[in-house]
Amino acid sequence: MGTPDFAAVSLEALIDEGYEVVCVISQPKKPKNRGMKLLETPVGSVAEQNGIRLCQPETLRDNAILPLLEEVKPDLIVVVAYGKLLPEYVLNYPKYGCINIHGSLLPKYRGAAPIQYSIIKGEEETGVTSMYMAKGMDTGDMIIKSAIPIEDDDTAETLHDKLAVLGAEVLLETVSEIEHGRAPRVPQNDAEATYASMLTKEMGKIDWEKSAREIFNLVRGLDPWPSAYSYIDGKRFKVFGVSVEDKGGAPGEILEVGETLLVGTGEGALRIREVGFDNKKRMKVSDFLRGNKDTFQKGKILDK
Repeated sequence: MGTPDFAAVSLEALIDEGYEVVCVISQPKKPKNRGMKLLETPVGSVAEQNGIRLCQPETLRDNAILPLLEEVKPDLIVVVAYGKLLPEYVLNYPKYGCINIHGSLLPKYRGAAPIQYSIIKGEEETGVTSMYMAKGMDTGDMIIKSAIPIEDDDTAETLHDKLAVLGAEVLLETVSEIEHGRAPRVPQNDAEATYASMLTKEMGKIDWEKSAREIFNLVRGLDPWPSAYSYIDGKRFKVFGVSVEDKGGAPGEILEVGETLLVGTGEGALRIREVGFDNKKRMKVSDFLRGNKDTFQKGKILDK
């Protein structure tokens, strides 16, 4: 059971390892792009390419997929970024239970956006956790944890791709441990739990009074979506490709204009290499300035 690219990597790993995937359940197709064409989910595409039965129920409530479970009789249900909470009748059906691959080192960052929050909160490492699923949100007993460092050049996108690969590796190890009766059950410490709520566009507004390091983490954690942003002359622009420098200036003050922008913060300064004005593609600051020389000027203060 899974939906996005993150989950598709795990499904491919199970197939390549030779496990019998009797059915794949993914979210329904959704209209995308200008033509509003219904596009298959990444997990759905992998299922179809490998001739695996694909089901995309609108709901799991009211025993909606119980007839399907009784037909395919899964020994184990693997859940990776499916996007819906599983009802008890699903959780309790398989002989070996339901397991989940989650993109954080639980109990930190339970919830919808663990990868982004690990960067935004300035964590030095993150990872994936396999666990037995329970009724709560990411509260089940842990099986295997695997950590990787968060590098300064990591964004939510690059870290997502690293964790997708790591998640598939942990999944195969977890399934093997369950298969051989060696899988542990390690209860989570709820007192140490933090929650990573769904991302919103409003989260991206930059507060230049904050330190350059905090803004640096925000920009990377929201790249590529929903993106960190600020305003100049009442126009909103997105910020990408940043680094921290030990220079002074008023919060929001443009200190340098050239190949890049340097903007003052509450502590230190932020070097900006890419910008994107609404409804336009992101581009290098140097490319943007060729046709928009008057937009960013030294000494100007970005709008709050």
